[in-house]
Amino acid sequence: MKNPSILLGLMVLCYSCSSTNLMSLSVTEPAPVGLPPNIKSAAVVDRSRATDENRTIDALHKALSLESKSLQAEGAKAGVTGLTDELMKNNRFTSVRYLDNLDLRSFGAGVFPTSLPWDTVDSICRLNNVDVLFSLELFDAESKVGIPVPPTNLQTVVSNLPAIAQQVNMNTQVKTGWRIYDPSSRNILDEYIISRDLSFQGHGLDPATAGSGLIGRKEAVKQAAINAGQAYASRILPYSIRVWRYYYVRGDGNFIVAKRMAQTGNWDGAARIWQQETASTSRKAAGRACYNMAIISEINGDLPGAVQWAQKAYEVYGLRLALEYVNVLHHRQSDNAVLKSQTELTSTP
Repeated sequence: MKNPSILLGLMVLCYSCSSTNLMSLSVTEPAPVGLPPNIKSAAVVDRSRATDENRTIDALHKALSLESKSLQAEGAKAGVTGLTDELMKNNRFTSVRYLDNLDLRSFGAGVFPTSLPWDTVDSICRLNNVDVLFSLELFDAESKVGIPVPPTNLQTVVSNLPAIAQQVNMNTQVKTGWRIYDPSSRNILDEYIISRDLSFQGHGLDPATAGSGLIGRKEAVKQAAINAGQAYASRILPYSIRVWRYYYVRGDGNFIVAKRMAQTGNWDGAARIWQQETASTSRKAAGRACYNMAIISEINGDLPGAVQWAQKAYEVYGLRLALEYVNVLHHRQSDNAVLKSQTELTSTP
C-alpha cells in the first residue's frame, strides 16, 4: 500500500474494532536447575587451566586470541569468586566453600572439556564434607583486533591515513563454561556456557602492541567473569517474567465500562461486571465473561479457579481462545508444583 496515512488509518481501525485487549502480569518461574533435597553444602572449584599434555595447543590458542596467561588465571579466579559470593547469599546452602588449593586441569584452548571422573568428584566432596560440586570447566577470553575499513575514495583515504593507521579496534569474547556435579546420584545436574562480548579501542600499528595497550581491558574481562559467575548462580533460583494475556472488551454495553475500569487498573471493578455478565442471556457475552473471570482469577493467584472458568468458557460456550488458555494454565500449575518444592527447600533452616 503506497499511502502510509491509509495504512495507519486501517491499523487504528482494526485495533479499535478488536474484541480483545492485551494485559501483562508477573509470573514466577521455577529455577532452570533443580537441586535434590539432600544437598545442603557446596564447593566451588576451578579446572579451567590446561593440562601439561595440552600446554602447547593451549599456548598457541592464547597467542592467536591475544589472551595472556595472567589474564586467563585472573579471569578464571574472578569467575569462581563471583559464583561463590553469589551462592553464599542463597540460604539454600548451609555452607559454600571455594577450594582454591586443588590442581584440577582440563583441555584448555577454549574447549569445553569432558566431565571430571566421578572418583575425583567423590573424593573432593568427601574430603571437604560437601554435598555438591560447582566447577568452572572453561575460561576463555578470545580477542580479535582490526583497523577500521577506510573509505573507498582515494583522496579521503590519503587525508585520513594518520588517523586510520593509529586507531585499532578490539573485540573480546569472554566465555565461561560451568558444571554442577552431584556425587550421591552421580549425575551432572547442569552444564552451561555463558558468553559476554566486550569492545575496546586502542592506538598503534602493531595489533599485538595495540592489544596490550588497551587500557582497562583486563579489568573489564575480570568484571565480565564476575558477572558470569553471578549469572550462573542464579540458575538455581526461581525468577520472574512478564507474560501477556488477552481479555475480552466487547460483548455488550457493560463490557465497555469494564474495559475502561481495566485500563485504569480497577480490575476489581471490572471483575464485578464480568461476574454479572457470566449469567447473561447472550451466549457470546456469557462466554467472554467466563473467560475474563479466568483472567481475574489468575491475576489473584487462584489457578484452580482460573482453570474452572476457562474450562466453562470453552466447554459450555465454545470459546476457542479459552481452550488455549486452559493449556497455559495447566502448564503454570505444573511449574508451580516444581516452584513450591524449590521454595520449601530454600526456606528450610
